[in-house]
Amino acid sequence: MRRIIPIVLIFVATSAAWIYLSATVSQRTTTQSIKLQRDVGQLWGGPIVQPAPTTHYVAADASSWGMPQAGSIDASDIAVKIDLEHRRKGLLWYPTYQSYFSGTYNVSQPTGVRQYTFVMPLPKTDAVFENFSVRVDGKPLDSFSMKDGYVECALPPKPGAATTVQVSYDVQGMGQWWYSFGQNVENVRNFKLVMDCNFADIDFPDAGIAPKVKTRTKDGWRLAWSYGSLFTSVRIGLVMPRKLNPGPWVEQVTKAAPISLFLFFFILFIITTLRRIELHPMSYFFIAAAFFSFHLLLAYTADHLSIHVAFLLSAAVSIALVISYMRLVANLRFALVEVGATQFIYLVLFSYTFFFEGLTGLAITVLGIITLFIVMQLTGRLDWAQALNPDGGKPHGGSSPKGPSQSGPDASPSNKATPAYGTGSWPGEARSYRPDDEILSLD
Repeated sequence: MRRIIPIVLIFVATSAAWIYLSATVSQRTTTQSIKLQRDVGQLWGGPIVQPAPTTHYVAADASSWGMPQAGSIDASDIAVKIDLEHRRKGLLWYPTYQSYFSGTYNVSQPTGVRQYTFVMPLPKTDAVFENFSVRVDGKPLDSFSMKDGYVECALPPKPGAATTVQVSYDVQGMGQWWYSFGQNVENVRNFKLVMDCNFADIDFPDAGIAPKVKTRTKDGWRLAWSYGSLFTSVRIGLVMPRKLNPGPWVEQVTKAAPISLFLFFFILFIITTLRRIELHPMSYFFIAAAFFSFHLLLAYTADHLSIHVAFLLSAAVSIALVISYMRLVANLRFALVEVGATQFIYLVLFSYTFFFEGLTGLAITVLGIITLFIVMQLTGRLDWAQALNPDGGKPHGGSSPKGPSQSGPDASPSNKATPAYGTGSWPGEARSYRPDDEILSLD
């Protein structure tokens, strides 16, 4: 018990340090996110939401008193291309993209129209629209007005005939891309939208319409929405895939670090008990410090290096610290095999499971169950009372306060000298030679 209490105190102190470190990483990430989100948004804009166009006309007769009447869109043929390019700022990755939009709309003008107007709302974004053009029946239209995010163009009079209007532009965005049919429930006719994207990990928002056809291409996917008649106010949307953000990831790994250290201390305590190796609590302290160095180095290299490079570097440093120390405390074989391999499992592999989102909890549970099984098999026949109190309450050296000391072949095992810190063997193995053995044999 006198060995366990200091180890518990060391574990509690190290866990408190991890809690403070995770809070520091969280604060850094939040602070950077607020500032950098604004900075990246000013450069690349936010999510792109393209509303559907509308039309209105003024009748030639006086029946409408010169008031605009709502028109309709007979057909929509839209092509969108998304080129995703993640950009990293500090501890965060941002899913920025370049979008290319081209929408062709067929409009039928009724008879008796004095003026017909096509209105195209533009996405509300801080980004700049490039290569913006409007074509009417295939001819570029130079006389159109843009005001308050709307493009209005007067169509040439074609009573009873169809007019084709094409609007195209390039714009940058971030996070999501949407096409909206309108604020209220709309009746959409002859609608077609084809989207090409240069990434494979596609996702659709919960409040969006999934594509009817998905075709795999060389660079990513071709998605197609096609409807003859659609009565809905639900939007079409695409969510850009996000890269692993170093800041939140390091925070999660650091929060789970006490579980890793607990399992390692548990295994190390069992191994040293079976091997009859007494590790001083200071040895546990230095091992805990080496574990903490892994997360500390990872937290401050993740925003300068690739997260995988930072992970490998931090793991190598931590393992080197432990092995180089334990070879001095015990021996090189014990440091490499028992301690080094255990640290690799319960620190490196344990932390690596956080790269697999959604499987971390399962991996930790399986590791804990396997650890419990192995320990139960190794200690099933162990006399815990003797293992935790080998002297039976007697002073080191085995001699009783009363009566003569025993020596020779008939001496009781409980009266033999207790192994020094850092020495020992598996049950049944011959102990390594020590000067005390010769002295005892001469008595």
